[in-house]
This record gives sequence, C-alpha cells and structure tokens, in this order.
Amino acid sequence: MSGVMQVQNLGGETVRERLHAARAAFAAWSSLKPAERASHLAALRRVVLRRTDEIVDVVCRETGKVPTEALLGEIYPTLELMRYYEKHAAKILAKRAVPTSPLAYPFSYAYVEQRPLGVVAVISPWNFPFQLSLIPAVTALLAGNTVCLKPSELCGAVGELIEDLLRDAECFHGALQVLPGDGQTGRQLIEAGPDLIFFTGSVVTGRTIMELAARNVTPSILELGGKDPMIVFDDAPWERTVRAAVYGAFANSGQMCVSVERAYVQRGIYRQFVKAVIAQAGELRVGLASDNDYGAITSPRQIAVIEDHYRDAVARGAKASGPLHREGSLIHPVVLWDVDHSMKLMREETFGPLLPVMPFDNEDEAVCLANDSEFGLNGSVWTTDLEKGRRVAARLRAGGCAVNDVIKNVGHPGLPFGGVKQSGFGRYHGPEGLLSFTQPVSILVNSGRMTLEPNWFPYSERRYRDLRGFMDFVFGEGSLLSRFRRNWDALKSFREYFTFNLRQKLKKLD
Repeated sequence: MSGVMQVQNLGGETVRERLHAARAAFAAWSSLKPAERASHLAALRRVVLRRTDEIVDVVCRETGKVPTEALLGEIYPTLELMRYYEKHAAKILAKRAVPTSPLAYPFSYAYVEQRPLGVVAVISPWNFPFQLSLIPAVTALLAGNTVCLKPSELCGAVGELIEDLLRDAECFHGALQVLPGDGQTGRQLIEAGPDLIFFTGSVVTGRTIMELAARNVTPSILELGGKDPMIVFDDAPWERTVRAAVYGAFANSGQMCVSVERAYVQRGIYRQFVKAVIAQAGELRVGLASDNDYGAITSPRQIAVIEDHYRDAVARGAKASGPLHREGSLIHPVVLWDVDHSMKLMREETFGPLLPVMPFDNEDEAVCLANDSEFGLNGSVWTTDLEKGRRVAARLRAGGCAVNDVIKNVGHPGLPFGGVKQSGFGRYHGPEGLLSFTQPVSILVNSGRMTLEPNWFPYSERRYRDLRGFMDFVFGEGSLLSRFRRNWDALKSFREYFTFNLRQKLKKLD
C-alpha cells in the first residue's frame, strides 16, 4: 500500500454550487422513463466491466486490498446489482393499482406512483470505496433522483476514477456530482439541503449525520456498524463451517460491516472448532501481492482499535492463538477463545482480523448470546438441520441472516440490505432498496358527476343517523341480509346518490 491520496476540501460555496447543479439536472433526468434511465446504467456497466483491471489497481493502491478481494468485493457485486436493476427497475417503479370499495368510492379508482425525492447525498466509506459509492449512487439515479457523491477522503483516487468512468460512459449528464473532501465537506453537503441522505459508516458519524439532518428534517438511510454473530451447532457441516468461519472473519482483513465478529459454538465441538480455525487461519497469506489472501488495514485509526480490543481481551482472561503480529499496516490473523461479553472484543465493532470464539449449551442460549449486542446487521446459523437453521435465523434480531453461508447473502441483488438497532435503518438492494429512494404518492380519481356527496355539507341529525346506518351495513355483525333489513331506512336515503351516478354511467355507455 503506497499511501492514500490526499484530497482537498471544496469549500462551502463550491459544495452548494455542486448541489445546485445536481438540482438543476433533476427536471430533465427525472422526466426520463425508468427504461431510459436503465439504458444509461447499462452503458456505465459496460465501461466498468471493460475497465475492471484498472479499477482493481486503483482500489488496491488506495486501500491495501489484494486484487482478488477487490475483484470479488468491489466489482462483481456492483455489476450484478446494475444488471438486476436494468432488468427489474421498470416493473418495481411502475404505477400500482389499489383496490377501491365500490360502496364508499363508487366510480372511483386509485393508484400509487413512486416519485423521486430530488437530490440524494451519498456519503461513502473507505472499506469498499468503489462498491459502496457506486451502488447507492446508481440506485438513487435509477429511481429518478440526482446525486451528490462524497467518497471517503482516504480513497480520493477512487472518487476521481468514478468521475472518469462517467465521462467514458457518457451517461447521467450532470445528474451525478462527485464532491471530494473529508468530514467537513460531508457536513457542508448535508447543511446545503439535499432531499435524502444515504450514509455508510460508523455509528458515531451516523449520530452526527442524524443531528445535522434533523435541522432540515431531511430523511436519511443509515448503514452503520455490525458485530455479526456466527452460530455453530454440533451438527454443522464440519469442513465447510470451519472454512467459512475463517473466510468470514478475515476476508478483507476483517474490514467488513458483515464480517464474522463473534463465533458461538456448541460446547460439544467447541475445543475442536477452536483448534481447527487456528490451523486454517495459520495458513492464510498476508500481504499486498496478488497471491496473498488478504492485505492491509486501510485506516491508521482502525489499527489502534484492533490493538485495543486484543489487549483488553487478553487482560480479561482470553486465550489467543498468538501475539498481535503487525507489519506496518498488515496485521496477521488471531483467534481468541475463553472470551465473554465483558470484553470490548465482544461488544464493540473491531473491523479487523480477530476472531473470538465462545461456547454455548443449547439453542436458547445461542440466540440470547447472539442478540446480546447493540448491533443487528447480519448473522449466520450453521447446522445440517435446516428447519432448526430457519427457526434460529427467525429469532435473530438482525437485518439479515444466512443459513450455512456467510457474508454472501448481503451481495444478493434481490435481497434488501440494512440493519436494526445501532446498525442503522433503511434498506438498499432489491425492490425495497430501489423504492427507498422514492416517495409513494397516492392518487384517487372520481369519474362521477354528482353535485352532492353523502359526506358533504349540510349536516343534520337525519344525515348522522343515515351515515350511522350505512356504517352498520358495511361493518356490522350478522349476515348481509340481516344488515340490509335493519338499515333499510338509512340505505334508502342514499338512493339518489347511487341513482345519479348510475345514470351518468349509463349515459357514457349510450
């Protein structure tokens, strides 16, 4: 890792100018049909695919990833989600008819339109700077919004690359503005007044964004940290589970919000499991070359967190597979056991290559331990009893879960992704994710021509009794015939209303 590119803040006036430029582009962009916007997305997808090796090189240089990690974690899910929305966006965003009661709303029909919000501010993190910038940005664009994207200041070259890809694809035409800078630029962007904020990052920064957003009552989608549990039952598929634990904990140096950060293993196989994951982790190759398994820690601040969590766990009695071996920004994998929930390692997001393992005795205890966290982003359950796997997954307080798989479920383009509790709120990916960047607008159309409706003025005691009888006829107990008989006098008062509308309908048929 050669060091991150230094970026300069734009300044408040320039930030406001960029937001105004995005707002000026909104009218033309939002007027395009979803299929037309999808054609622009397809052009960008083709450019990303053609320039994949270049993107991988830039990402690796900026973050310290190994090339295969950049390919699988940054490029593949981006391409897959783009293609998914190209195929399905028009249907997801289509006008939706809503059934309407012929008694309460005669000669009326209703529908819901999904309309874009305006300018979306996307503030992206450094751990997946390409994927977590481009995916929310193109989702917002496909929904008809324009976008101001502020990439992480630790990955300025990725932001420049995204701008170049847009020029190459000749798409979006000013609808996507890239704003380089640090937290100050992010604050200025929020204060400039976007119509929606999409943020991926830490809980601490998420709270600050909520405070700033509240001043303008700006809606927000926050994808924050995770402390994802892996529950391993004694009937789990052994070799697959061990390999998955090592991959889930150490892929991308553990710098994923959906990394395995807590492994709970049934007591009968606990010691055997610890030995197996230590052996597997010991085979991992750490470095920046293309044949390494994982690379560097991108942020120097995160190294301090990892070191603190390791020291705290050992001081409180945890056993470790070895000392914390660090070579600059490279940290070798460590497995820890005899851990408990008093340790920072089990309570706070580590975001690094540490795998703590803790035993449990039964299903209820496993669920209790997994849910004993302020986070709730993702998790996994491992067992050959799929009924049990689904049952336990249903009891986890998390935005998502996989049974006998790890991490990969969050990359499924059709599944909504997001968290609960301190892991944030809102969703992206899937139909729900695309709709998150729109607002539903309800339309009711009345084709009748009556000059007076039963609910209009003037009111009277008689009108009250008639309406009360009508409500009993519609919602009361008993058979239809019995409700009709007991409310006959009230229903007669509405005959003029229904007769008038029926005459109008018949005239149209003549």
